[in-house]
Amino acid sequence: MQPASSPALLNLYDLPRTALGELLAGWGFSAFHRDALWEALYRQQVESLDALEGLLRPELVRLLRERTCLRRLAVHHEAFSSDGYTHKLLLRLHDGQTIETVLMRFKGRATVCISTQAGCAMGCVFCATGQMGLVRHLSPGEIVAQVLHVTGVLRQSGESLRNIVLMGMGEPLHNYDGTMEAVDILVDQLGLAIGPRFITLSTVGVVPGIRRLADEDRPVQLAVSLHGATDAERAALVPVGKRWPLDELMEACRYYSEKRKRRIFFEWTLIAGKNDTPEQAHTLGQLLKGMDAHINVIPLNPTVGYGGTPSAPEAVRAFQDVLASYGLPSTVRQRRGIDIDAGCGQLKAAVERPRRSPPATS
Repeated sequence: MQPASSPALLNLYDLPRTALGELLAGWGFSAFHRDALWEALYRQQVESLDALEGLLRPELVRLLRERTCLRRLAVHHEAFSSDGYTHKLLLRLHDGQTIETVLMRFKGRATVCISTQAGCAMGCVFCATGQMGLVRHLSPGEIVAQVLHVTGVLRQSGESLRNIVLMGMGEPLHNYDGTMEAVDILVDQLGLAIGPRFITLSTVGVVPGIRRLADEDRPVQLAVSLHGATDAERAALVPVGKRWPLDELMEACRYYSEKRKRRIFFEWTLIAGKNDTPEQAHTLGQLLKGMDAHINVIPLNPTVGYGGTPSAPEAVRAFQDVLASYGLPSTVRQRRGIDIDAGCGQLKAAVERPRRSPPATS
């Protein structure tokens, strides 16, 4: 007879503080012990359960060792940009999957771009992650562990993290529950205490998720990827546009903006000859006119799987001028880490491509 397999260990990083308290209460420990453990995890950022010795009661440490674990992420590959400010990490999960995390330093602040899925199901044609397809959702702890890894890097140089952008691999609203539990952990005032206004969630337009985000009053900034201002143009770049057409998406965005009283950031990847003409800027202006909106225009970061090129600087300026005529502010997002495949999914594709079988030749 095969011996019964031992139960899987619970990753402590998967638990918001309330859930952690419920776990410990079931073992007979009070909220005082919950908060002591929480601060050890997120303020002191202990890297193993052994480091809890002397910080918690011995019987609690024993139970934690028997029933839980701390799943830190291992560095599979990393790259540093020649600009000196961008550090891209390919991190390995416990099951061997890899995800991307990007640390970007700006003057007086640091931002991390984190992943919410291994791969992505949205299939945006210009995105290296979208070209991979979805492998699986990340757990809350796997999302949070990316932030812990980066804060550890920053601590070594006396720096601190200010901004988190959920713009890495995956669609955050497709992994809604896992993403929001991670957000709950990140903003907790006894832990990492990231200010909610410094967390931005980027979606390709998952309409039910946008409405749920509004109804639950979640403390994040919302960014919506458009890339096309007509259904046909958008669906050619963002296939999910066929499922949720623009009129439905805009209705959800207006619902969110009116209910939350917050500005929405719209993202527009500028691709030469595809979506960068003044005519298309006029169509976008008409689409967003009257909304509390800000447009982030992003010159394309080329990928192996897509043949487009970034728009020329003069085309970018002309696009912005048209938007301004509709009273819509815009910002050209600074391109970082081009030399180290810093675009979403590019480093993973570059590092793991040699492992795949070469295509058959005639």
